[in-house]
Amino acid sequence: MPHPPPDPDFAARVRASFARQAAMALIGAALDAIEPGSVTIELPVRADLTQQHGFVHGGIVGMIADSAGGYAAFTLMPADASVLTVEYKINLLAPAQGERLIAHGRVLKSGRTLCVARADVYARAAGRETLIATMQQTLIVMHGVSDGPRV
Repeated sequence: MPHPPPDPDFAARVRASFARQAAMALIGAALDAIEPGSVTIELPVRADLTQQHGFVHGGIVGMIADSAGGYAAFTLMPADASVLTVEYKINLLAPAQGERLIAHGRVLKSGRTLCVARADVYARAAGRETLIATMQQTLIVMHGVSDGPRV
């Protein structure tokens, strides 16, 4: 990363924001690593997250990929900004099966208004990791907008 994040407390801000995501709590996802421009989210595989073939549903895979890339972008934003995904494209490359899914998000380009990130999702089974999905997304930097709930 060529420049340090504009907010030295970026990791605490990411943790606080992630803790407010009821959707991530619902599926059991957890933050694993936070670095400038990079975030990893892990998800233990459970039967109630699967589709009819027994694989983790693609929508769940998309959820953790979107959050990993979004929070990777958030690490590089000013303290008074928040982030929203405006577009993403995901390729599901292999069945999402195993004990755990790991989504690694990283920033490809961070700009004043838009940020482009990528997330790769791996399935861990019997000590091996298999790439199951890759996503590219565009996020908007919302300057002066609180990351808290909208009322």
